[in-house]
Amino acid sequence: MIDNSTKWFASWFDTRFYHILYRDRNATEAQVFMDNLTQYLNLPEAGTILDLACGKGRHSRYLNTLGYDVTGIDLSENSIAFAKQFENNRLKFEVHDMCKPYHKTFDAVFNMFTSFGYFEHDEDNLNTIKAIKANLNAAGFGVIDFMNTERVIANLVPEDSKTVDGITFNLKRFVKDGYIVKEIAFEADGETYNFEERVKAFTLADFEALFAAAGVHLLDVFGDYKLSRYRAETSERLVMIFK
Repeated sequence: MIDNSTKWFASWFDTRFYHILYRDRNATEAQVFMDNLTQYLNLPEAGTILDLACGKGRHSRYLNTLGYDVTGIDLSENSIAFAKQFENNRLKFEVHDMCKPYHKTFDAVFNMFTSFGYFEHDEDNLNTIKAIKANLNAAGFGVIDFMNTERVIANLVPEDSKTVDGITFNLKRFVKDGYIVKEIAFEADGETYNFEERVKAFTLADFEALFAAAGVHLLDVFGDYKLSRYRAETSERLVMIFK
């Protein structure tokens, strides 16, 4: 049995199995979100965007097709190695820890699709907000797109399974010590694998406290990718815009 739960975000995101399990994520919905977001922010034509925790770069590439100069950063060496094949003079990818400021400033820093709250130490969450602030130019906007924790917990499915590419992923979900936890067990290539995802169950109030500690100002809060009003009980997402 291979147990890769330690530092789960460094191991699980770097496997091919992660991308197999989540292959069906809605790319069209994500692109509509980025269309709406960039229009709402009124970013400069050919403006610069830092895509924080970019994975394999699918969304960075889409933003680049809209005319933006995009830098995608991620801790996963395998994901960045894959993304680099798509680089051009206005699209770059680099392995980087999002807890630390990047060496440039941008018109916007996007942290999309619940790519926050993985860390075991609270100071790393605060350091990430501070790093985003450091990477914004004078007119820049930070955006964090997080799950709506209250709705997720209220509708948590304790156990189910999903088969993709002949691999059956057995999934268990629960709340423990302030984290929403997903245990992922499956067999592949003659081996038994066990992974775990842990995401801090941040509420809007928790983010407001982080923003205050980091010295950034929350400007707007939306509840979905159409930028509708946020409602704690029913909204699909928690989208926060700050500077």
